[in-house]
Amino acid sequence: MRRERGRKPKRRICSFCVDHIIAVDYKDAQRLRRFLSDRGKILPRRVSGNCAGHQRQLTGAIKRARHLALLPFSID
Repeated sequence: MRRERGRKPKRRICSFCVDHIIAVDYKDAQRLRRFLSDRGKILPRRVSGNCAGHQRQLTGAIKRARHLALLPFSID
């Protein structure tokens, strides 16, 4: 049998669901920037805590904002 060690990690809550945001907007660069790593990569769902639907919308919005030069592709 496997033994659990330490405490149970706190369940993350989707920030878009908390704020009652139905659709993620690509023009809101400040909000999207929170979900990028220091290297400019999109944070995975297990790290950001988003629900599956909002994570998919977030990924599309970040990619669209990158093409419009609102967000960087990579950070040097």
